[in-house]
Amino acid sequence: MIIVLGGRAGSGKSTIAKEVAKKLGYKHYSMGDLQRNIAKEKGISLLELGKLEEKDDSIDRQLDKKQKELGIKEDNFVIDGRLSVFFIPKALKIFLDAYPKTRAGRILKDNREMEKSRDVSTMLESMKKREDSEAKRYKAYYGFDCYDKRKYDAVIDTTSLQVEAVVEKVMELAKKRRL
Repeated sequence: MIIVLGGRAGSGKSTIAKEVAKKLGYKHYSMGDLQRNIAKEKGISLLELGKLEEKDDSIDRQLDKKQKELGIKEDNFVIDGRLSVFFIPKALKIFLDAYPKTRAGRILKDNREMEKSRDVSTMLESMKKREDSEAKRYKAYYGFDCYDKRKYDAVIDTTSLQVEAVVEKVMELAKKRRL
């Protein structure tokens, strides 16, 4: 079984994917972690990386190729990424979402973004620009809207849920899929 967790920044994709993978004894892959590592290596923010990717598709294409290969060559893993649903269609596909202010607060609390944002309103603006950049690129590359919830088997609103509750919901969906 392959489980894809898609969704917006700060919705809990990576956190939930790691926990679900641990519970199932599966490998975990995170496209967001790979993006953050690339940005860090280049000494730029994720937003700046997105702007760079708008002009040079080689980074996106490299990540896209990795996802596609994983879906073909491996089984029994959990992956979080916005395009994973597109590249790994045979997976159980779950979209995580939350209210924008909740997501911005989570990102700020995690301190994982290489952004200058230190308050919710600035982070909301940064998130919007990043989402617009991604949506533009993915639509141009593949004619695909990564935020279209209809592409998923289930949608979970994580706004007011603790990590354990979301993990349990994902585990229930995985159990149903196996039957």
